[in-house]
Amino acid sequence: MFGIYPGSFDPLTYGHIDVIERALRIFGRLVVAVAHNPEKQPWFSLEERVRMLRKATEGMQGVEVDSFRGLLVDYARKRGATVIVRGLRALSDFDYEFQMALTNRKICCDIETVFLMPSEQFSYLSSRMIKEIVALGGEVGAFVPEFVAAMLRERRPLSPR
Repeated sequence: MFGIYPGSFDPLTYGHIDVIERALRIFGRLVVAVAHNPEKQPWFSLEERVRMLRKATEGMQGVEVDSFRGLLVDYARKRGATVIVRGLRALSDFDYEFQMALTNRKICCDIETVFLMPSEQFSYLSSRMIKEIVALGGEVGAFVPEFVAAMLRERRPLSPR
């Protein structure tokens, strides 16, 4: 049995890495699946996000990084996974994640969703918050690996003056 940890990872944060490490302790094997979501406007391409994750997890035994398009449960079924791993930062995440878990269960009843909480020091982090800080000229080195911070600085949109 192995888990799939899906997400947009735009950008990858220490909170994501923490959930990956926690899931590995439970499952031993984890596919980190970068989602192509046409509704979102990512700062980084799908390929760039996959490269970010591969670099951040290169020393972690049991981690595979992949990408997918379409329904997560279809991807999980195709990969032979029976568990979807989702990170919960705060109560505000729960409502959306609960709805998604129940919807996924209705579509595919043999795939379970497991919720993992990151360490307290990462429980407030979100990719959206990281991008806001960067867009306003702030430093994010405490929230993301240095190579991700450098990529964010290069990608930073021009902010109005």
